[in-house]
Amino acid sequence: MNARVEKIQGIETYVMCEPLRAYETVFEIASGAKAASLFTGGVVNEGVSEKAAQFVRRASKDGKKDNKVFDAVVISGSKTAIAVKFKEDAGANKGLAKVRKIDGLAVYIMNEPLLDYETVVDASGGVKAKSYLTSGIVNNSIEEDVEQFVRRVKKEATEAKRPIDAIVYSSGKRAIGIKFKE
Repeated sequence: MNARVEKIQGIETYVMCEPLRAYETVFEIASGAKAASLFTGGVVNEGVSEKAAQFVRRASKDGKKDNKVFDAVVISGSKTAIAVKFKEDAGANKGLAKVRKIDGLAVYIMNEPLLDYETVVDASGGVKAKSYLTSGIVNNSIEEDVEQFVRRVKKEATEAKRPIDAIVYSSGKRAIGIKFKE
């Protein structure tokens, strides 16, 4: 399942997906995600899009500081990411990625499926529940947040008795379950 990725601050950002173009790692990026929770007493548990933007900001800052040029940021889902340089010209694969499956469903995180689809279920809110239960001390990785989205959307689809093919998340606390059009 392929998708077109979003750009954050003008930089192609691959969140839990793999670029279709060959690349090499320029440098690793640590998110510094813990810093925000130190300043706020641990109450903030950012959403996936905020965490991804934090990686991109850090990559831009580190790249400028160390004079390193990169084309994109690849975020595997953990608390680290890499800045990459593509080995070939963009061509038809510019901004395209292969998405990951979680619990048997293709998961589109801050990227858009290439196939036409319709929304089957809309799961809004509830993702920060874990944060409230732990008084906000836990700052989930992107992967943990996405797994919560997958469980929530699958549950809503099952309860509605409406099968889904994939999950799409773009930002905030909203994820949708989709069915591809034939």
